[in-house]
Amino acid sequence: MSVRSVSRLAQVGRVAAFSVAGLVTVFGFQSVLAIDVKVSMEEAQKALEAGRAPMEKANTPEEVKKVLQQASMVTRVGAHPEKDPCGATAILRTKRYRLEAFGRQEAAESKKRKVDVRMPDEFIKKVVDMPNMEIEVQLCGDDEYFAEGALIELQQGSKRIKPIDIGKAERGRKNEGSGPIYRSRFTALFAYETFDPTAASTFVINLQEGSEARIAADFSKVK
Repeated sequence: MSVRSVSRLAQVGRVAAFSVAGLVTVFGFQSVLAIDVKVSMEEAQKALEAGRAPMEKANTPEEVKKVLQQASMVTRVGAHPEKDPCGATAILRTKRYRLEAFGRQEAAESKKRKVDVRMPDEFIKKVVDMPNMEIEVQLCGDDEYFAEGALIELQQGSKRIKPIDIGKAERGRKNEGSGPIYRSRFTALFAYETFDPTAASTFVINLQEGSEARIAADFSKVK
């Protein structure tokens, strides 16, 4: 598998996250496991299989779509995308999240090439050794540049945790639904060593024009 292919795999399963411009508090929507900061190679292989198995059974575009939709909810925190399309929500790209996404892509590539495609051990180890958790947030607002310069921090009790990096926000795209006119997203990296992976937490986003969005996330329920 080429480096380009693995880079493409890293983006599989990404789902946009929404957050309303203005003061918003949203409660988590998560699965039942806790974030694993340390993942062994054996556990990594099990995560790959967990992602691969349902995709191998999906034989129609509708079945594939369903698999991806279900997978997108595993590490989502915030509003349900179908019930509140422009509500505050975020995707936590944990180590297991990435490994399962790779597993789904392995299955898809295997079907396409009619030969088993597997991620090389060296790339699996890179995921296992990742020091940071990436999150993706998408914001709704009334100006296409409203999310430029957005800041984010993670609150756990009295502790305030800054990200080690914040990606540039996308230029806003027209929102087809009700509510604010534009949607924009950005990513941020939080070092695993700086936060409690089992704690109830809140992501606080501050926009340059002064509004704030909050996304509650119970890490004990996110894998």
